[in-house]
Amino acid sequence: MIRTQALRVFVAVADCGNISDAAEILGRTASAVSMTLKQLELHLGAPLFETDRKHTLTVLGHEVRTLARELLRDHDHAIERMTAMAAGREGALRIAAVPSVAAQLLPPILTAMLADHSGIRIELLDTDSASVHMLIATGEVELGIGGAPEPGAGLQFVPLFNDPFRLVCRKDHPLAQARSPLRRQDLRGHRLISNKSTAGFSGLEDGGLDVGSTLSARNVISLLALVRAGAGATILPALATLSIDDTLCSLALDDATALRTVGFILRQTGSPSPICVAFQTRFLAMIRADGVSSSTEAGAPGYLSPQL
Repeated sequence: MIRTQALRVFVAVADCGNISDAAEILGRTASAVSMTLKQLELHLGAPLFETDRKHTLTVLGHEVRTLARELLRDHDHAIERMTAMAAGREGALRIAAVPSVAAQLLPPILTAMLADHSGIRIELLDTDSASVHMLIATGEVELGIGGAPEPGAGLQFVPLFNDPFRLVCRKDHPLAQARSPLRRQDLRGHRLISNKSTAGFSGLEDGGLDVGSTLSARNVISLLALVRAGAGATILPALATLSIDDTLCSLALDDATALRTVGFILRQTGSPSPICVAFQTRFLAMIRADGVSSSTEAGAPGYLSPQL
């Protein structure tokens, strides 16, 4: 078997035209270089140089140098890519995130990653938490960001921040005049448009008051369009209300339990790829830069202290 290092020694000698200069470039002794060349020629069964002075290549030597240069170039490029992948500077990452996180938090992080490392590829899917869990469980994506999965789902959940629910309505809606956080009884008698973001939270399903809602929407854009058209009010996580237009308002709820905890979702088995780890590190750095707090302020997510 011909070792890569032997070919590297041969190319250096062939380029320099002598052993001493090649040995200095390679950081090896002249005798070690000479021995490596002899072993290479013995393995090939033919000489690579016309004389012992090593300044003239044989016909075979010319061909071997051409092939060796190509092999070493490909070898070095492959090693560079492996190193870059191991450091999270190359590779592919598929992320599934709830729409509010995908729209409000991920754009600057993904833009920075792509600017720093042109060799990475990222695919982002925005969907509700239940679909995020399914995409992780089936292996279609490597990392999810959303609500906590059900126990026993075979998924790992790393909590990141608490996001309080808020009521979104038009500014001419009767509830828009409230001067204090809304109680549940304040919502009675008002049409609420249900949506997937509150699924699983006691008292907020089906429009907010444990009664069947006559209207529901899954897509946030469609949901807000319905609210804007006067079809009713809705309840959304605070993060999803940051970009509502000036015809709508976002009102706090007088219920400390009315919140969702958002976190990383991964499969319990297997190790995350280096690029996935690099992304998580950036995401955590952004959260910490915004201020780590275990309390939730009205109208803004409260950040936790995740342990990865």
